[in-house]
Amino acid sequence: MRTQFKSAAVAVAIGGLGLTSLAACGRGGSDAAKSSNSSAKAKIAIVTRDFSNPYWAALRDGAIAEGKAQGVTVTVKAGSNETDSQGENAQLQTLAGQDYNCFGVVPVNATNVITPLVPVARKKIPILNLDTQIDPTASKKAGVSYASFIGSDNLSAGEQAGTQLLKALGGKGDVAVLQGIAGEQNGINRLTGFKKVTAGKLKIVASQPANYDQNLGLTVTTAMLQAHPNISGIFAANDTMGLGAAQAVKNAGKQGKVKIISVDGIQAMLKSVKSGANTGTITQYPYAEGQMAVQACIAKVAGKSIPSRVVAPIAYIDSANVAKAISNFPRPFGPFDDPFGTPKSTK
Repeated sequence: MRTQFKSAAVAVAIGGLGLTSLAACGRGGSDAAKSSNSSAKAKIAIVTRDFSNPYWAALRDGAIAEGKAQGVTVTVKAGSNETDSQGENAQLQTLAGQDYNCFGVVPVNATNVITPLVPVARKKIPILNLDTQIDPTASKKAGVSYASFIGSDNLSAGEQAGTQLLKALGGKGDVAVLQGIAGEQNGINRLTGFKKVTAGKLKIVASQPANYDQNLGLTVTTAMLQAHPNISGIFAANDTMGLGAAQAVKNAGKQGKVKIISVDGIQAMLKSVKSGANTGTITQYPYAEGQMAVQACIAKVAGKSIPSRVVAPIAYIDSANVAKAISNFPRPFGPFDDPFGTPKSTK
């Protein structure tokens, strides 16, 4: 299918993240794939950060739906919150000792999942790096490689957010930025893209991590608005923080005066955009990521080759198209490039 989303045209290398290095050592499971019986059935384990964030819950739901449609076992586990690396690792260690033959992993940070993945790699079981890049250099040193990286182009997401906020503000203004988890690569890429298109036009007067948390987003934004009363725009690196920012803006009596754009496209944000509390969101369709992860595992277990980089779709949602986005949620509302074909769970 020919995409209508910008991200599908993105090259493999993204914002200096070293995805070229990842592709170079990203042959995880290649030996296993070569020796696989083509009739082997996939048994898939996916581990992500937590399910309290609707984004990761949507990834889970997409994977489980595709597993049911394909008739394969899919187990999805997570930690207790966005920064629970120990909880995530414990889930991964438990699953690594069972008879799964393909893994998909969303790390909390660039290195936390590498050690628990070592026994999986030693058994030459294919591993998919999902959504957030795992450090390729540290992985290679530990003997862990990845069959594919499946995730959105976060640099492009940041660029689109910056472009849309510029448009909403008439090309100038003081803005605040709510960052994600300090040092987390997706948030870094989103901010890099945002700065790239707004440099010299929008002035960032405040920028602070809020850990992808709604309550912290509220607290941080409240302080920013008090310290910088002239703020006219806010870029939040994810929707939960964006929802917290909208509440802070409302509490300050500035609803409608401060434009807020964030990233993710969760259902609560779509409703907020429809109500006018938030300006827009760059939706990333984690449901589709989950579907493609299962498709990739099925192909890999069957001994087929898969791309070393799969770009999940993104799109900008505002008042003009939010009704369509809501009616199709959590699925993309337009066609996108899927190298594995249309997921069975969408037919």
